[in-house]
Parts: sequence; C-alpha cells; structure tokens
Amino acid sequence: MKHSTRLTRSRVIGGIGALAATAIVLTGCSSGGSSDSTDSAASGDLTPVSLQLQWFSQAQFAGYYAALDQGFYEDEGLDVTILEGATDIVPIDVLTGGDADYAISWVPKVLGSIEQGAAVTDVAQIFERSGTTQISMKDKNITSAADLKGKTVGSWGYGNEWELFAGMNKAGVKLDDISLVAQAFDMNGFLAGDIDAAQAMTYNEYAQVLETKNPSTGKLFTPDELNVIDWNTEGTAMLQDAIWADSDRLADDSAYADTTVKFIKASIKGWAYARDNAEDAAKIVTASGSQLGESHQLWMTNEVNKLIWPSTSGVGTINQDQWDQTVKIAMDTPNETGATVISEEPPATAFSNEYVEKALSELKDEGVDVMGEGFTPIDVTLKEGGE
Repeated sequence: MKHSTRLTRSRVIGGIGALAATAIVLTGCSSGGSSDSTDSAASGDLTPVSLQLQWFSQAQFAGYYAALDQGFYEDEGLDVTILEGATDIVPIDVLTGGDADYAISWVPKVLGSIEQGAAVTDVAQIFERSGTTQISMKDKNITSAADLKGKTVGSWGYGNEWELFAGMNKAGVKLDDISLVAQAFDMNGFLAGDIDAAQAMTYNEYAQVLETKNPSTGKLFTPDELNVIDWNTEGTAMLQDAIWADSDRLADDSAYADTTVKFIKASIKGWAYARDNAEDAAKIVTASGSQLGESHQLWMTNEVNKLIWPSTSGVGTINQDQWDQTVKIAMDTPNETGATVISEEPPATAFSNEYVEKALSELKDEGVDVMGEGFTPIDVTLKEGGE
C-alpha cells in the first residue's frame, strides 16, 4: 500500500533533549500497549508507540523511517514516534525507564545491562551480520587479526571493542602486543596516519575514508588502497542492531505483546521497502532531518541492506548459533582491564522468537518477501564529503 510522504519533524524527535520531548509527545500515554492508549484522540484509534534509536537519524535505521513514511505502522494501527539517539542517550535505559516502548541497540551492549538487572528482550534481530571492521592502508600489510601485532590499533570503546578483542584473542594477539588508542567517532586519526588500523562500520566510517581525497593522488581514496578485516570472516562477529522490548510488559500486558507483533511486522515491511527501493529509502531518511549527505546516505542504505539480506531464517529471527557465539564472546573475551561483558549466561528472557515468528507468518500470507534471496546490492558512487 503506497502512501504519500508524511514524515515530519513532529514525528521524529531529535536526540539532544529527546527524553524531555518524549514526555510531551506521550503525555497521558506512557505505554504503547496499555489499555488507556486508545484514549488518545490526537491519533484517532491508533496506538501511540515510541522507538528509541541508538544514534542520530541516518540510514542505519532506514527501515523504521521507511515504515513510518510509507504508512506501514499506521496500517497496523500504530502511531509511531521515532526518538533519535545521541552520545548521552543509552537506548536500553530509555526503554527500562518507561520513556520508550521499544529500543534499537547492539546485543553485546545490552547483555551487560541485562546482567545488571535490565528486564529487556530481543524480539527481532534485524541485523544478521556485523558491520564492524578494522581498516588500514595497503602499505601497512594488515590483512587479518594476526597482523595487528606491533601496530597502533584504534578502538571506539563504549562496547564497540569486543569483536576486535575477540579476533585478536583468536589470532593469539594479546593487548600488550599492540598499541591501543582511543579512537574518536571519525576517521581523522586514521587519515592523519596516527592509527595503523582503525575501527570502521561498513556503512559509515569506511565510506568517510572513500569520501576523502588522497593527498598523494588528489583523487578520492578507493577500496584498492585499503585493507579490511571483516569480523564475519574472522569468526568473531557479534549480533548488532536488534529491536528490544520490555520483558515484564511482554509477560504481563497482552496488549503490549500484540503491539510488539504489529510493530515488528511493520518494521520488517519497512526494511523490505528499503531493500527494494534503496534510493527512495535514503531520501526518506534525508528528509527526516539527517545531517549526512545524499551519496553517503545512499551508501549507508546499501551497506545496511547487506547486513540484513539475504536472510537465513526470515529477517528478524534470532538464530541460535549466532546468539550463542555472541554470548560466548561476551563471556570469554577480556578487555584492557581484564573485564568481560558478562560473567554468566543471560536469562532465557534475553531473546524470544515468539513475536517475530508471528509477524513473519502474517507477512508471508500478505506476499511480503521476508527472505530476500534474490537481493543484489546496488552500485553507489560516493562524492567528496558524502554530498
């Protein structure tokens, strides 16, 4: 069902001050699946629902913006507000604090919160593959984790380092064998030559390098000038973007459980739309207020699609082997202080396929392709600065 573009800033709340804004948007309707949610005359008979992102508006979240823009949430009876993230916002804290109905976050980051008492459940594992890499210039001769020994290695920290540490551990490279530096959330240190191997998401920082001119050639860097360590290939990938819900509400509130199925269903339709209409999806995100350039936004949409499609078991399904690998790395891999993400297995409530399976069943009945077996990435030409 095609809807006219309706994405406005009133439906997408900015990250800075998002919590304060949420209180205004959801006044008198703090829980998307609660019985009193139907009293909201402003949204007609729609159930108000809020989604907390883990970062600012960008095509990493293209499926949710597409679902909003195309009316997929409305088709399911939901009035969805997207809350942007920021450096000072922890999505799971927003969810457990009652200020959002759902949140997007990486699994290893949330496992630590769960061990500390957060009652949340991974109800749809949207990203099946990891987008985290370690990149280097060709002349550094770094093609695998083993080659990091003796090098200056950048890491963002904040829970982004575990695949790197696990890859090094698997390759027999100790933290004492490298010079670990705190990498800013950009590629300036790498481009300046201060970092031999830098962390880079396939859909963001890697593109930042390719959008920059090589001072030696006067032309934009090309993939041929870079080496990439892919943690999917190295065998230490961890599950990333997932939809998280409140475990207690799922158990006690049937309306919230029903809303969860509807929200997942519409979100997956949004991701299928982004798969089949990458250019349009990128434009939708740009229209939401993202500060990233058009070519960068399209690159991001295309690369994120690669993390989702083709799907092994139906997009959103939490595959047991991938979950187990993520948990094992979280338990067995120490950081620079010797600490691990978690000290014991997470509870059974940490993930559930119950809701996504219901959503997938309905989508299949409606003829929506939830596997994406024929998915083919598009060719994207980056421009300087991502414009």
